[in-house]
Amino acid sequence: MWQARFVMAALAKLYPSCAVEIVGHTTQGDRILDVTLSKIGGKGLFVKELEAAIAEGRADIAVHSAKDVPMELPGGFCIAAILERGDPRDCLVSNRFDSLEALPPGARVGTSSLRREVQLRRRFPGFEIASVRGNVDTRLAKLDRGEYDALLLAAAGLKRLELGDRIRALVSPEDSLPAPGQGALAIECRTDRADLIGMLAPLAHADTSACVRAERALSRALSGSCRLPLGAYATLEGGRLRLRAFVSAPDASRRVETDILGDPEEAEALGARAARELRARGADEVLAALG
Repeated sequence: MWQARFVMAALAKLYPSCAVEIVGHTTQGDRILDVTLSKIGGKGLFVKELEAAIAEGRADIAVHSAKDVPMELPGGFCIAAILERGDPRDCLVSNRFDSLEALPPGARVGTSSLRREVQLRRRFPGFEIASVRGNVDTRLAKLDRGEYDALLLAAAGLKRLELGDRIRALVSPEDSLPAPGQGALAIECRTDRADLIGMLAPLAHADTSACVRAERALSRALSGSCRLPLGAYATLEGGRLRLRAFVSAPDASRRVETDILGDPEEAEALGARAARELRARGADEVLAALG
């Protein structure tokens, strides 16, 4: 809802005479909280019902966290704008510990992401890593009841909800590579709505768009989903696009990674090249093991 209101305010500023209405939906991904996303259909559960509202004419656009948008959109849909990225990092939330390094062996750490889980297992094999689902308030309540010693969450979500004071430590991309699109918002609409695509164009952030397109292209080339522990993070450095990525076995027993540079104008080609490099280094074997 914060995301929808943020975009509504931006549109109202751009087009003062345009009436903007929020059509709220509680998606299946929000309702099913006792099973990991990878077992019930993946992140598309946060998107499908919003796409249905667009297809049926009940809504014109949908606002998503870019990391929740499936890499392959249904026919007739497009991402019309990717907004300027917020904080892309993961963060530690704990009532007792100031850093991951301060957590003792056997500490129970909650996360909803296979990507975060495999990176934690690689660095801290002694942790007990457990799934935690629900909205941010639900997850924090579980932490406060003592069900977990710490949580690993996306920093952007906490900051947007004005819960930044719950962050005990930000985890660098070097230690926890973000998910494709993490920290950015994406606006989806139908491809035949040229009027909307034109209206949304001023909200697009060119640098963020290039980075997220590269990340998504890599994930798409590897059939990225919740079942694939994959991190991909692009940045602009000295006019070049740098893309770092990894693919891991779910138990963190095997990991392949890449770090390449390319032209920001060819972001999707860079993502595809990074995927080829990962495959050349053994990603196919990791993918095959996932079944």
